[in-house]
Amino acid sequence: MKSLESIIRSIEPLNQDSMLLTQQRLDSLTKPPGSLAVLEKMACQLAGIQGKLPITLPNKAILLMAADHGVAVEGVSAFPAEVTEQMVYNFVNGGAAINVLARHANARLILVDVGVKADFPAGLPIRRRKIRKGTDNMRYRPAMERPEVLQALQTGMDMVNELADDGIEVIGLGEMGIANTTASSAITSLLAGKPPAQVVGRGTGIEQKVISQKIRVIEEAVARHKPDPHDVIDVLAKVGGLEIAALAGAVLGAAARRILIILDGFISSAAVLAAYRLCNSVQPYLLASHLSEEPGHAAILQALGLEPCIRLNMRLGEGTGAALGMTLLDAAVKIVNEMATFGEAKVAEAYNAGDKEV
Repeated sequence: MKSLESIIRSIEPLNQDSMLLTQQRLDSLTKPPGSLAVLEKMACQLAGIQGKLPITLPNKAILLMAADHGVAVEGVSAFPAEVTEQMVYNFVNGGAAINVLARHANARLILVDVGVKADFPAGLPIRRRKIRKGTDNMRYRPAMERPEVLQALQTGMDMVNELADDGIEVIGLGEMGIANTTASSAITSLLAGKPPAQVVGRGTGIEQKVISQKIRVIEEAVARHKPDPHDVIDVLAKVGGLEIAALAGAVLGAAARRILIILDGFISSAAVLAAYRLCNSVQPYLLASHLSEEPGHAAILQALGLEPCIRLNMRLGEGTGAALGMTLLDAAVKIVNEMATFGEAKVAEAYNAGDKEV
């Protein structure tokens, strides 16, 4: 088991030679240079991570961390806290949106219980990594103790190591935890330097009065516990979530194992921002699948220096956007490997429109 510090030190830059050769291949294909835009960038990024040519369709997994949040009792969500447990059973039974889209993307769905209040029966396809049964109510007490955050980070790193050893090359980030948009908003506010009112959104579809309540709860929690924005562990301990901390650890572990990390929406991206603040060397391994409707998501992507691949006005979470991003990644790989070059197709590489009328 590698320590957090050793994982961070082991993260290496992307292979620039592979990226250059892939871009040269893309420029030789029967299209105007750069005309496939994001797909070309995705292909080059994957080449830099795989470090080989030709790039190949990667083995993919959605890593879905689940945990409960004590702050749910403050009425910050449209759904009661027991929905966390109920949705985990829905994932197990294959009935959730992420199940459908993971199958569509040909990705494995890995369910991990890091902090659900309920205990699930043996025999279910759930990785049992429970650290504690939900966080405390951040409005009055720190959400976690510092050692629990470190344990959650280690859990995320360990899970990624297991997946990497099993041949996974791309990981999408997913989560489940009622009230986790409250924790994510608090984290984003602190780590992106934005007031809570600028990053709090509708979450599960709450009305304006509930949004105001969510903002008030975050402001009170920050005023009471005084998390240090320069100490990521302190921020996660005081206003974070177990699944968010575990996902942050997964990001660090994935970058160390040269695995592409596909972000989902607001909550998983808050975890990525925490990982980035711990080690900005993870940035080249990040791919933003989409832009969530949650206002804090744009602030996070800006802080990470990422552009979303698609804009579908989504705000579900679970890893759904990441799964869709995987389908685009597969398309990018196929473009590189299956499209004809100008020479192969006997198509002129340039046309001087001034010589002839069009």
